[in-house]
Parts: sequence; C-alpha cells; structure tokens
Amino acid sequence: MSGSKLSPLILVVEDEEPLAELLGYNLEKAGFRTVISSSGEDALSHVQIQQPDLAIVDWMLPERSGIDVCRSLRAQADSRKLPIIMLTARGEESDRVLGLEAGADDYVVKPYSPREMIARINALLRRSDALSTASQSEYAGIRIDYDTRKVTRDGCPIQLSPICFRLLAALMEHPGYVYSRERLLGRVWGSNVFVEQRTVDVHVQRLRKKLNAQGGRDLIRTVHSVGYSIDEQI
Repeated sequence: MSGSKLSPLILVVEDEEPLAELLGYNLEKAGFRTVISSSGEDALSHVQIQQPDLAIVDWMLPERSGIDVCRSLRAQADSRKLPIIMLTARGEESDRVLGLEAGADDYVVKPYSPREMIARINALLRRSDALSTASQSEYAGIRIDYDTRKVTRDGCPIQLSPICFRLLAALMEHPGYVYSRERLLGRVWGSNVFVEQRTVDVHVQRLRKKLNAQGGRDLIRTVHSVGYSIDEQI
C-alpha cells in the first residue's frame, strides 16, 4: 500500500482511452492518484512494480478479460487483499455473480456517475482499512487469516470461494448476531449490486457444506424470516 501521507493510488484497467481518461480525471479531481493500464497484462505487471490501493478493472479487455485479471490478482500474494471494482456494461445477475465469484469486491455497470464511483471507492477503502487492523480472527475453532485469505477449522484447511470468504468474514465480525439477508447482501455483494435474496441462501448453504466437510457440527444458525448468524450456542 502507498504511504499514509499520500492519497490512495487507484489503478484503472480500461482499454477505451476516452473512458479511461475521463475516469482518471474525475478520480484525480476527487483527490486520488491514478495510473491507467490499457490491458490486463500491463495491469498485472504494474501491480508488481507499484502496489495500488484499489483497482478498477473493465470486464471487456483485449487478449485477457477482466475476469481473468481479477482471478490473477487474487492468486498473487501481493495483490490478494487488493480491493477490486469490476466495471462493465453487462448488467445481468449471472454476470454480476460471475464477477464477484472471480474475486471482485464490487460491481459497477456502465453508464455510471462519477459520484457513484467515488462513493464505491471510498466505501471499499474504508472496508479494506478495517480489515487491515486485524490480520486474523477466530471463533469456535474457525480461524480466518485476512492476509493470506486462508480459512481453517480445528487446524484443517478449508477452500472457500471469494464470496463465501467474505460471507464468513461478515458473520464472524459479531458471533451470535443475526444478520438479515439484506445486510449480508450489502456487506458481501455491495449495497448497489442487484442480486436476489435467494443468492444469500445459496451461498450460506455452500459455506455450511465447506465448514462441515470434516464432520464438525453446524455453527451457522438460520433464523426463520430474518437471516443468519454464526453461533456455537446453537
């Protein structure tokens, strides 16, 4: 990350030059530093040289898609925790879910307003700062390492998708607290990403299956018509 005396550095990965310049102009006007990459390969190379504080990645890129770039960033140790906003003209729910499953933290559909983009960036940076204050959390034998994005239960590793990882992290912030589906949608998928509430149920079931794969008892409590919590007092 950049030094505390510097404003956040935003990496914009966009191959359409006019759009990239306009976005860069609005970000710098809002007080951010920016660097622009026109291809996925260039973006990945840049991250190795100068770690940005956040990346905005267009879905449709030449040679290497934004989805592939996102997955590559998540696979590398130096960029595993990098906040990523996926930028695209694709607005179908299946596309949004695919982008988030690839590791994007938020999803903005074109056309968008500069104010909306800046609000999304600030929200993600605040969330990232909050996570960085605690490198690990543990509850009822489940341990999350935020630096490596690794999860274990009673010492056994658990492989989670990016969405399931964020879902578990949200539930473990306040064990015993019942999160509504609406709140989980906002915390995990982003408040302005239009995903149906049943998607929360689907991913909770996936998370349950992963956590209980070694025979451990179910720690995720379902509160009918309300939501979910993680609670060893079930």
